[in-house]
Amino acid sequence: MRPPPAPALADLVDPARVRTRPRHHFAWVDPRRRDRLRDRRLEAIALVFFLPLAADTHGLSFWSDAPIARKLGLREGDVTQARDRLIATGLIAYRDPLSQILALGDARP
Repeated sequence: MRPPPAPALADLVDPARVRTRPRHHFAWVDPRRRDRLRDRRLEAIALVFFLPLAADTHGLSFWSDAPIARKLGLREGDVTQARDRLIATGLIAYRDPLSQILALGDARP
């Protein structure tokens, strides 16, 4: 079975900030993200770590708030608020129904 085709750059929420795997690390969760988690609510931290598990190689996830909430044991409104906080801090971009994990190089602290 062939993998699905890669999305066109026009399909990305923020084509200028497509994530890549960090150099010298094997994980999709960039270790530099931990430095950006201070003063974040637990719901936002859970979402920061859930999205890479649900995303494709470009950092795109089509998971909506309701299934994410069920998987994380949260209320749907908590997921929505957490996403809004992560958008405000430059960690993710969102265009319904698509979340994009952003590269950290240009992310705001």
